[in-house]
Amino acid sequence: MKKSLSMLLAGLMLVGTLAGCGGNTGSTDNAGTDDSSASGAAFKIGGTSPLTGDAAIYGNAVARGAQIAADEINAQGGIQIELKFEDDENNTEKAVNAYNNLKDWGMQLSLGSVTSKPCEAISTDINTDRIFALTPSASSVATTEGKDNMFQMCFADPNQGTASADYIADQKLGTKIAIIWKNDDVYSTGIHDKFVAEAQTKGLEIVSDTTFTDASATDFSVQLNDAKDKGADLVFLPMYYTPASLILTQANSMGYAPKFFGVDGMDGILGVENFDTSLAEGVMLLTPFNADATDEKTVSFVNKYKEAYGEVPNQFAADAYDCIYAYAQALEATGATPDMSAEDLCPLMIEQFTSMTFNGLTGENMTWDTTGAVSKTPKGMVIQNGAYVGM
Repeated sequence: MKKSLSMLLAGLMLVGTLAGCGGNTGSTDNAGTDDSSASGAAFKIGGTSPLTGDAAIYGNAVARGAQIAADEINAQGGIQIELKFEDDENNTEKAVNAYNNLKDWGMQLSLGSVTSKPCEAISTDINTDRIFALTPSASSVATTEGKDNMFQMCFADPNQGTASADYIADQKLGTKIAIIWKNDDVYSTGIHDKFVAEAQTKGLEIVSDTTFTDASATDFSVQLNDAKDKGADLVFLPMYYTPASLILTQANSMGYAPKFFGVDGMDGILGVENFDTSLAEGVMLLTPFNADATDEKTVSFVNKYKEAYGEVPNQFAADAYDCIYAYAQALEATGATPDMSAEDLCPLMIEQFTSMTFNGLTGENMTWDTTGAVSKTPKGMVIQNGAYVGM
């Protein structure tokens, strides 16, 4: 590339008008409008994403974050990236169809899927087809297990459960712990199981352990009353922010005010529509990204995202942004060219990702092991005055 990636990340230039993907309801193909892409001189990177449906808030964040990174890289005139997202609606069958559409398009590198179940559904095909994949947010272990070409930018579910228990114990945040988790979701289940195991090791007393499903994700009175009646002074919420916002609202209405501690899926709770954000005051969570950080890389990204889409980016957008830059770093380091096949690129990417160190929005000195799991340090955050503040 004409400028080193470290310089790109340190002082990124604002590209003119971003070809936004926020208003799309089907597949997106936003980076393929320049001459290099049209002439086949760009690397084709694709992913399946819930651009519509209940999980669209996550899918669109990923598509937007990835597009900003691609636009920045393309503006430098060196490596060129053409992005395409296909809508999977957070549905496994549709994810497989979306993946096949991307193969027909000529995808050389993959972003997998945004959510875990769809990503699990396509990961076997990704492995068989020898297309290297780096998912920004599908965190289940089954996504990467037994697949040497399937990698994650996000924390794996077990790691979040262990890290959360360690943090709560080490910081002495609670003495009696309640857990409310979603038992039909691999993300929530994976975190819960490791949290319980680590809590026992750390001497945390779990006094309430209750669940919910998609069908019961509107009324949490049973779970909250159980936690309250058993004297829980901290409630652990291994879930995404939509049900978490309802739990906070209902806890407030019943006069129950314990400490609440969440995971990276709760990042973005301040942007939930019709949610009284004052109820999130004091909520703690572990996340790899803080949109209120003052370092140059974060400020640049947040400003561009807000200008293009009118909202503050969440962790999903930041992880996707990092995926594109990690790909660019790996492609540059290996001397790969856009005329190479996905099968030829795959071993180069495996070798590079298991040996390189990457600095991004969501972590410094990131590395990956041969299982595809990323090593980076989560940040302890607490919501104060409507903003995330480091603990």
